[in-house]
Amino acid sequence: MHRSTDRALSGPDRFDRARGGPGCRRLFSRYLSPLNWEDLNWGDLNWGDLSLRKSGSERSIMQEQLRRRVEPRLRLLYGEQADACWERLWSRVERFAATVPSRGRMAPSRGRMAGDGSAGWDESDIVLIAYGDQLQSSGKAPLAALRDFLRSEELEPVLKMVHLLPFFPFSSDDGFAVVDYLAVDERLGDWADIANLAQGVDLIFDFVMNHASSESAWFRGFLQGDERFKRHFVEMDPATDLSQVTRPRNSPLLTEFSSPQGPRHVWTTFSADQVDLNFAEPAVLVRMVDVLLKYIEKGARCVRLDAVGFLWKKIGTSSMHLRETHEIIKLMRDVVDVAAPHVLLLTETNVPHEENISYFGDGDEAHMVYQFSLPPLLLEALLSQDATALRRWLAELTTPPAGATYFNFTASHDGIGVRPLEGLIPHDRVLRLAEETTKRGGYVSYRSRPDGSESPYELNITYFDALRDPEATDDALDVRRFLCAQAIMLSLRGMPAVYFHSLVGSPNDREGAEQSGIPRRINRKKYDLDELRSALHGSGVQQQVFEGMKTLLAKRVAQKAFHPDGDQTVIPVTEPAALVFVRTSPDQTQRIIVAANLGASAVTLNLATGLGDAGLECGTRTDVLSGASAPAEKVALDPYQVAWLG
Repeated sequence: MHRSTDRALSGPDRFDRARGGPGCRRLFSRYLSPLNWEDLNWGDLNWGDLSLRKSGSERSIMQEQLRRRVEPRLRLLYGEQADACWERLWSRVERFAATVPSRGRMAPSRGRMAGDGSAGWDESDIVLIAYGDQLQSSGKAPLAALRDFLRSEELEPVLKMVHLLPFFPFSSDDGFAVVDYLAVDERLGDWADIANLAQGVDLIFDFVMNHASSESAWFRGFLQGDERFKRHFVEMDPATDLSQVTRPRNSPLLTEFSSPQGPRHVWTTFSADQVDLNFAEPAVLVRMVDVLLKYIEKGARCVRLDAVGFLWKKIGTSSMHLRETHEIIKLMRDVVDVAAPHVLLLTETNVPHEENISYFGDGDEAHMVYQFSLPPLLLEALLSQDATALRRWLAELTTPPAGATYFNFTASHDGIGVRPLEGLIPHDRVLRLAEETTKRGGYVSYRSRPDGSESPYELNITYFDALRDPEATDDALDVRRFLCAQAIMLSLRGMPAVYFHSLVGSPNDREGAEQSGIPRRINRKKYDLDELRSALHGSGVQQQVFEGMKTLLAKRVAQKAFHPDGDQTVIPVTEPAALVFVRTSPDQTQRIIVAANLGASAVTLNLATGLGDAGLECGTRTDVLSGASAPAEKVALDPYQVAWLG
């Protein structure tokens, strides 16, 4: 560093030059302590003291910390092969630690108290879920077009994280049959486009752990008898009794492939093109840890672990949520905690609630788990105008372990799963929800049950059209109903996530679904950027939704009570369509009463008793959303109105 030259630069500019760009400064200024850049003595600063790479002695400490944590897991998984697996695993982590800067932000650690300043999230963290090719623009890579959209629409301050759905070369399932885990699909852009996007937002990378593409080099090597990949996939005698295996699809579990050795029958949980990896082979685990570290190296703040419930296969069991599966996720968490503590892990398991939250472990597994019961429960409550089941579920939610939280959403690329409704509402109401989906132009996907029958598995429809009244002509009421759902989701304890098509109020893309033969594409439309801008800045429904969403997001990020770790207390009400709960900031400085009317008729809620029983004062409060003031003990709500009473 040439001090004579750099003394003329501002503090932030010197930091950029020395440490590699404004993205690094953004991480420091946001995630460490509040820095006053101009007050620092930049000319005399010893940049060696700020070295973010691990020294040799630090790596020795890291090695011992990691070894103590993962060796018992490796012995459980691999027995006599554990020592050799550890050596290979450590070589990957050591290389990562020696070459990759730590980003500085500490993820929530086990045992830390919420609100002590150490949490890896706050009320400003809202996630946008989007495909890398969500937007097309002439002369630009789709990833660059997405970045331009976020900036031009001034969304970066309110959507501070972007979950990029798989952006790797793929052969099917819109990215979830990965051909090469470590490359960017050239149709979307390149790693430089990923880095540019990360200048304005934090990124969640999608890690498709359970399966790879049948066109991947790994699987081709497996079929050809390449020793490196000999046990990378699960080969099975087709006569084996696999009737106990949990099936998310009604496609065959085993797929026959031709090879020089003759026909081979391989485990394919999701489709013939998505071939399950064999985590009983230590080399597979080592490869996948290497992929995880590469994603962190490329800038992931969070890594989503896709379909992890299916990782370990054991004949005579459901092969779902097995102990070995949990040990693998815990091992991934060990690696992250020790080598990259700024990184969060998010598990995706679209299953009933109690199974889903098992991936919190004892605070030693996922940092976040999806609230998969929320989208269908909220949808059903709004369509039936009865929030009873939703209220009961929220009241019974357990508080996540310290350093963990829920990942709340209403829609995603996968449609609306209904298995998470099991035990929450009667089956006839699930069937009615499926009927309402088809009435609104959607599709219903089914799964095979152990007894051979079929049951609704997923509703394929945009969330806006799922809530639209097919017989009404009042677009404004449809918009209110939709924004009611979003306002409730944004208020709940946890980190909220907004799917791109919810942000912009997309209608069903039936043409895309019918042309492709893929029902999920009804909710996966890819927009021309100019076309989308015209819709969002016109005078139609999408403009109303977009402006309403931006208003909700801007007001939400300013409320400390909506911190992911803030307490949540459900207030009893007698009106079927009403939902009331209180959020409290971790530092106890703000309380917000969230009052929602999920029905088509106005209601007046008498909350004096419920608030009193919860130890809360009533009095006059101001609605953050409308600006109106009213006594909290008697709240009047219009149809589909949500009030945030501060």
